[in-house]
Amino acid sequence: MCGGVRAHLRMCGHDAAYALDRGVEADDELLRIARAEDRRIVTRDHDLAARADDALLLTDRQTEGQLRELAAAGVSLELAAEPARCGRCNGPVAAIADDEATPEYAPDPAETEVWRCRDCGGCFWKGSHWDDVRETLSGL
Repeated sequence: MCGGVRAHLRMCGHDAAYALDRGVEADDELLRIARAEDRRIVTRDHDLAARADDALLLTDRQTEGQLRELAAAGVSLELAAEPARCGRCNGPVAAIADDEATPEYAPDPAETEVWRCRDCGGCFWKGSHWDDVRETLSGL
């Protein structure tokens, strides 16, 4: 229901776990994980929100509208100066050294700053996607 905002939240430095990334669909299990990991549930599900402590209930179906609702609720939506979280898996990222090899799809770290996820191994840099997200967030 709110999967479209997860990468935006991660790019803003938030530790944003996503239930379906973990294969979790049952509300009871989701609530258990949220309590165990001290997480706030963001959902469009009224029943789930009513059962959770401090849940954030979103009503919009579109990502940009959901981001507006998050901002109105006080969630900081400013891009981090440097990525801290993987947009794909939420793992921590670390800068790649200038002389380190990167996959073919990634730029040369000697020319562009590149980060690698410690969990999934994906590489990230501030390219056109970063600029698109910055533009979206600035329009909120």
